[in-house]
Amino acid sequence: MFSLHIDTARSWRGGQNQVLVTVMGMRAAGHRAMLVAHADGELRRRADEGLDFLPLAPLTEMDLSAAWRLSRAIKQLRPDIVHAHDPHGVAMAALALSMSTQPKRAKLVAARRVDFRLKGNALSRWKYDQVDRFICASDAIREILLADGVAASRAVTVHEGIDLGHVAAAPPAALHEEFWLPHGSPIVGNVAALVPHKGQRHFVEAAALVVREVPDARFVIAGEGELRPTLEHLIKHLNLEKHVILAGFRPDVLSLHKAFDVFVMSSITEGLGTSLLDAMACGRPIVGTTAGGMPEVVQDGKTGILVPPRNDRVMADAIITLLKDPALRDRMGTAGRALANARFSAERMVADTLLAYRDVVGR
Repeated sequence: MFSLHIDTARSWRGGQNQVLVTVMGMRAAGHRAMLVAHADGELRRRADEGLDFLPLAPLTEMDLSAAWRLSRAIKQLRPDIVHAHDPHGVAMAALALSMSTQPKRAKLVAARRVDFRLKGNALSRWKYDQVDRFICASDAIREILLADGVAASRAVTVHEGIDLGHVAAAPPAALHEEFWLPHGSPIVGNVAALVPHKGQRHFVEAAALVVREVPDARFVIAGEGELRPTLEHLIKHLNLEKHVILAGFRPDVLSLHKAFDVFVMSSITEGLGTSLLDAMACGRPIVGTTAGGMPEVVQDGKTGILVPPRNDRVMADAIITLLKDPALRDRMGTAGRALANARFSAERMVADTLLAYRDVVGR
């Protein structure tokens, strides 16, 4: 099976990590896989030097020149599958394939990792009508697609996966020394882009409640984004400058997870949340919201505690419960690691993706 993987982002988030895990997993399984991405993007920088690579940097979603170059590459390479991993990538692939005159064109597969409704404008309807198969990161995402009119036969759930070897090899970060935290203070972590739907405002509000009962607790938020000024203001307003740290973008997220005592995913909407998988694989107990696909990952009461989105008080209570009960943290962390190993490995994700490829190619 020969698959062409398109991602147009320059930044690095969970989606780009999944692209790289998928491409490398396909190669490890003996299949040819080629990465199509921005030449100056973070995804290209992190890819192996020997990986087949085609630069693509569309200026707009309807960049006809970029689509034409992609169409010529597809005609020459003749992949079985063109797998678009972001919305701009879907548009580029749909345009490129529509330019093809070959009697048997490659099948278009679209990754869907967000629990947002499909846009109703003409361009969105057209490009998604060209998709032969949607691969959804969670059942929650698949249900949204079905509600938007996508036929059930065109959408399949493949839960995301993580490279367990990388997890095992990562050393814990020395956060107490790096940020001059009090010796022995418990660290509650959050790893996500600083954007409204990730809900870090509620995480900070919950932190203000937690420190009233666990005053030595410290909170580390790793990520960058548009919400930083708002969070900085909120932290100052709540007098949490000594308790909440905005650590910025970090390439060593696995090391961060191993330094946390509790991991919190505060999202208001969430497709699945690969940070949850990383934290579980690192043996960390979870406090997550019931948004999107997170209940498909976190087993409430076993690997973590699920709380309603936007509920600062309930989130704070869950964090306090875990901080005050080391034995419970250990049990949940151990159960989470076992679940990540059993159900969310990269190998399992690649195998399920290949099944989806074979089914759509057969059709």
